[in-house]
Amino acid sequence: MFSKILIANRGEIACRVIRTCRKLSVRTVAVHSDIDAHALHVEMADEAYAIGGPRPADSYLQGDRIIAVAKACGAEAIHPGYGFLSENEDFARAVEKAGLVFIGPTPEAIEQMGLKDRAKAIMEKAGVPVVPGYHGEKQDDAHLAQQAKKVGYPLLIKAIAGGGGKGMRLVNGDAEFAPQLAAARREAKNAFGDDRVLLERFVTGPHHIEFQVFGDTHGHYVHLFERECSIQRRHQKVLEETPSPFLDDAMREKMGEAAVAAARAIKYRGAGTIEFIAGADRQFFFMEMNTRLQVEHPVTEMITGEDLVEWQLRVAAGEPLPLKQSEIQSGGHSIEVRLCAENPANDFLPETGTIGVLRAPHDTAEEGHEHHSHADVRLETGVRQGDEVSVYYDPMIAKLVVWGDDRNEAARRMAQALSETQLLGVKTNLAFLERVVRHPAFLAGDTDTAFIERHRADLLPSASDVPLEATVAAAARVFLDEQQSREGSAPSPWNDTGGWRLNQPALRKMEFRAGADNVITVDAVMKAGYADVTVAGKSHRVVLGPSHHGRLQIGLDDETYFAEVGRLDDRVSAVVPAGRYELELVDPFHYEPADSLPDARLTALMPGRVVKLMAKVGDSVKKGQSLLILEAMKMEHTIVSPRDGVIERVAFQENQLVPADAVLFAFREA
Repeated sequence: MFSKILIANRGEIACRVIRTCRKLSVRTVAVHSDIDAHALHVEMADEAYAIGGPRPADSYLQGDRIIAVAKACGAEAIHPGYGFLSENEDFARAVEKAGLVFIGPTPEAIEQMGLKDRAKAIMEKAGVPVVPGYHGEKQDDAHLAQQAKKVGYPLLIKAIAGGGGKGMRLVNGDAEFAPQLAAARREAKNAFGDDRVLLERFVTGPHHIEFQVFGDTHGHYVHLFERECSIQRRHQKVLEETPSPFLDDAMREKMGEAAVAAARAIKYRGAGTIEFIAGADRQFFFMEMNTRLQVEHPVTEMITGEDLVEWQLRVAAGEPLPLKQSEIQSGGHSIEVRLCAENPANDFLPETGTIGVLRAPHDTAEEGHEHHSHADVRLETGVRQGDEVSVYYDPMIAKLVVWGDDRNEAARRMAQALSETQLLGVKTNLAFLERVVRHPAFLAGDTDTAFIERHRADLLPSASDVPLEATVAAAARVFLDEQQSREGSAPSPWNDTGGWRLNQPALRKMEFRAGADNVITVDAVMKAGYADVTVAGKSHRVVLGPSHHGRLQIGLDDETYFAEVGRLDDRVSAVVPAGRYELELVDPFHYEPADSLPDARLTALMPGRVVKLMAKVGDSVKKGQSLLILEAMKMEHTIVSPRDGVIERVAFQENQLVPADAVLFAFREA
């Protein structure tokens, strides 16, 4: 086993590798960009070294610098994590040339699987079924359009290089093909430096099922069962689970054999994932191989009891695989969700900001400092309260992973764990994830890749649909905070916010904003031991029970319920039996001037880089017309006009960086 390794990554995966290394008494070396100097992975490592600026191209993608650090500090091996350089055969080759061990596959295996067209040809030769499509060398637009007609619609355009949903577009007909091809090429070029694509038939009723495979340097190959990853947005995974509710034993065995055959065909070393697409007709096809550890590897660890990072280290150190195929057992069910800084109501666009409140579920260690492989609930993160979510890196904040005896128990445990999690300061998909795991279709196992689209109305309800229980819980939290503040202040009438008036009852009025157009007024008259609370013209009797760490016991008329309520300044997140609701306490003294033309300016919803400008000053534009393409957090976003009008000002040019809330365009009447 190694005595010291360098981790060529950041965030959650770097922290994850460090935890296993501690268990094995292996010293760890972190590298970091300028803005990550005080990041959690830097704090957890035994040593840390700066390698450049905040952009990945200036730091985490600087392979030569990383190798130089590894050699200078005496590390024997480099663990690439996932993303960045993890699937870069040139980096793997340079690591080995420098006399270090690359904790991953051989450069040849990465190269063979790195281009999807070549990978499919190798799989066909190995007898692994592949999706029908066009994987040829000829890449001019006219030829691809001709091949698209042969493949048939709907089809997927996919970048030959890379993964993670980048450079991928669904096309439903001829008219869409050219613009979607241009967008896929552009995104692939930006992400991978290669704009070549392939075409694939879109499988009907698709399930995204992947098998965890492992190989060693002694000719042994195994799989550690499957993971269902079908619940996706933007072709990126939101929730993963194992076992798959779609597979039966016979299909699982066939797919497992195909996965091992795929690994054997390229003499694979270390951890990898064979990704399959399975249709409603239960036929399955090879899609691609990820030659690295996956974000969702913890669900496999939960059902097998194995530490996959430990397996990686042992294989890289030349040891044989710890277990034979017949010795690998699985038990129970595991589910993982990805907690991301994004706004589901705004097409899941990424968000940035400072994490003001981060509270883990009650039975996990806070902030990801500890990791228990046999715990029923794991929160894996690379951030702490007070950390910044920046435009430069992936918006994933944490992974929440649970285990249960069966799928129903795992789903209940996940719903409970999510309800106990609080994250404020940046918009997240936390409430969305709760609705997913509570949805009847999810509980029934009906989880193909169209799940989110099919249940969009349930999963993304109007922000104005706030139940009385959530409003009362938010008001109770504000009242208790004010009470605590009074108790900790010097006696003064100016510190008394209790609403007391001479010869009048103690009245407290609050207003909460839920969404842009819904303001909820709460009038509370304080009585002895209870309050009369009026919401929407109806009066209710409210009694507050004991509170502990944000968990409130509330008596509302004849009902008693518990609420988990987090608060950061004016933002309140209330989790009640009906779900999670985000509210904003309205400051009665806040003034916003009226805008005579509210859509006269178009502002950036997130920071990013201008990839393409499609309009200029003086252009007449229609509402919904594409004006600009913004790249943020590794994805492209098309910005459209909010109105008909004439463009009066263009604030940014191509390749310029745009801060959040900056004005992009100004308009005047046509």
